[in-house]
Amino acid sequence: MKAKVVIGTLIIMAAMAWGISSFFGSTIQYVSIAEARTADRTVQVLGKIDTEQVKYNSTDSRLEFAIYDPQAKDKANAESMHIVYYGTVPGNFDQATSVVCKGVNKEEGFVAEKLLVKCPSKYQGEVTEEYQDITQHKGGVMGDTNTAATPDSL
Repeated sequence: MKAKVVIGTLIIMAAMAWGISSFFGSTIQYVSIAEARTADRTVQVLGKIDTEQVKYNSTDSRLEFAIYDPQAKDKANAESMHIVYYGTVPGNFDQATSVVCKGVNKEEGFVAEKLLVKCPSKYQGEVTEEYQDITQHKGGVMGDTNTAATPDSL
């Protein structure tokens, strides 16, 4: 009986060790542009797109662009990196403000296997100093409490 328990425990522990090592082996960490430039394994790097340096060769399906440090205040003085991506240009790449590049550094530059574009949200409103006075709404909140607002009354 004890032998079965010991063997079962060893099998469970071996499976857990294999699962944990597989999980950590498959995770890809985010790095800075400087770290991505010297990485010898697959990494992810976030950067703002330098729209002046975007080139697409449709014959080779090769997209080349540069990214720069998203924390930088000035693009001219920011650390930047050349990105090469083979494949179809993501549909909203022209609207993107920044991009996450997953890939590895090679002689031709940082070769991205995947791109995740980050676009400005169309749902974000403009920040203003004005506040809306909710007492001005017709028969609704803070107005006449005996009258409910209906679609016809708005």
